[in-house]
Amino acid sequence: QEVTLEVLSYHASAAEEESRELQVTAVATVPSAQSLRLQDFSFSDFDLSDTETTLATIRMFVDLNLVQNFQMKYTSLCQWILSVKKNYRKNVAYHNWRHAFNTAQCMFALLKSGRLQNNLSDVEVLALMIATLSHDLDHRGVNNSYIQRSDHPLAQLYCHSTMEHHHFDQCLMILNSPGNQILSGLSLDEYKATLKMIERAILATDLALYMKRRGEFFELTKNSQFVWEDEHHRDLLRSMLMTACDISAITKPWPVQKRIAELVATEFFEQGDKERRELNIEPIDLMNREKRDKIPSMQVSFIDAICIQLYETLAGMSEYCSPLLEGCQKNRQHWKRLAEECEKGLGNGLV
Repeated sequence: QEVTLEVLSYHASAAEEESRELQVTAVATVPSAQSLRLQDFSFSDFDLSDTETTLATIRMFVDLNLVQNFQMKYTSLCQWILSVKKNYRKNVAYHNWRHAFNTAQCMFALLKSGRLQNNLSDVEVLALMIATLSHDLDHRGVNNSYIQRSDHPLAQLYCHSTMEHHHFDQCLMILNSPGNQILSGLSLDEYKATLKMIERAILATDLALYMKRRGEFFELTKNSQFVWEDEHHRDLLRSMLMTACDISAITKPWPVQKRIAELVATEFFEQGDKERRELNIEPIDLMNREKRDKIPSMQVSFIDAICIQLYETLAGMSEYCSPLLEGCQKNRQHWKRLAEECEKGLGNGLV
């Protein structure tokens, strides 16, 4: 088992040469958060190269004082970021490095522009940034339901939140790989607390868990009973922030939201094709490319069932988080218009 882990860890780690190149580039020219628009809720990665996304990640860690506060070796940070990037599969349309990077950027914007950093500890900020970047590591482009129904070996390892447990395991392996140990400056207690927080944050991105836990969070905030000193309340908040960032594409300017919806649809339809081919079942509408014209109405339903109340609640906690709610509401109007056109036979879903 140790040998297997050592081999896996070697292959999971980014090449040292690539890491050295990033260090040289990074030391000389890490762009400012302002020039990259990293604090903007309307941020889009479409114009950034892969190298720029890694530099932007360094910038976020520096500007949140994580490098300084936790005595991170610059070499380890560069190596770790590249290793995380390497462990996202390039053949997956949506759940890839770019999605992880965008999720982390939204967390950065919430902490900075949403002014939540003032209410969170340094360890919480560290855990949330590692978790957002790592939350979909080694995603296969299929959901938990597919993994379970296809009797995938991963389904035998974990009985629930299958992929999320796997994402955390991958995260842990990278953090423990030589050259990637960005947490080596933490005390033992800090280290244990950080890993526990990362685990809970990554598992929280399972929408099934979000649906189970959100009622309590909404009630607490609605009745002004949220207590910052209560660790259970803070854990709930961290979980809700993870989901808010994970689904934040729904809050982006319409051209960005539409383009990302196309990527999501591509991945879902590929799963639907696999279900027909390998499991011999008819996919649900969401995964069925023959039901493409239902995408706008399904997006409206997704916004109503999953998104709106979460962003309303966060905006209620801090008015500085309201751009997420406003973006979501605008996109609902766009999708509603498209849905009405589709009903009249004037559209085909995403065009």
